[in-house]
Amino acid sequence: MEKGYTSNARGALIVLEGLDRSGKTSQSRKMQSYLEERGFPVESWRFPDRNTSVGQMISAYLTNKSQLDDHTIHLLFSANRWEKRSLMETKLRTGTTLIVDRYSFSGVAFSAAKGLDIEWCKAPEMGLLAPDLVVYLDISPEKAAERGGYGGERYEQLEFQQKVAQHYQILRDGSWKIIDASLPMEDVEKQLKEVVLDCVTTCCRGKSLAQLWSH
Repeated sequence: MEKGYTSNARGALIVLEGLDRSGKTSQSRKMQSYLEERGFPVESWRFPDRNTSVGQMISAYLTNKSQLDDHTIHLLFSANRWEKRSLMETKLRTGTTLIVDRYSFSGVAFSAAKGLDIEWCKAPEMGLLAPDLVVYLDISPEKAAERGGYGGERYEQLEFQQKVAQHYQILRDGSWKIIDASLPMEDVEKQLKEVVLDCVTTCCRGKSLAQLWSH
């Protein structure tokens, strides 16, 4: 075992957040490759996971094939994360790092942007695993809207994304790393590599798992 690594070494839970088209999916893949090249076991996940039974209901909603009450869709998004919680914990405890494209913060920011109470939105997320690192890819809604493929799904509307951005500001705390996502992709990637590697190294040394929004 490498120096500085302990028997309770584990993988890191790294979450990328941001508005639609901020580059999360591309950067998730890049971070996965970067860590793999360094010999770390790593997987790239994204929420919603559209492959589960709940995920298929969410997918139909997002592609405008079904209509659901705002409270109902919020609880489905939350249930989709709960479906994966035990697998997530197993992966982390056995040393696999997870790079997650969207997590509970997205769920709360998007639902609160529709006018739902932010504390009500947070409640079903409590007890999920807390990320070791949240990276927010910061881009203005106007800039994101200029990117290719914008507008293909229900939430990709400029006015709505502006509200989402405001709610992300409320959820942010001092532990979040903010990266300017309007920079060239290579610059974003370089900054991400530094914070991601630092986080993975810390978790390898045995940082304990925590729960989201637990007091």
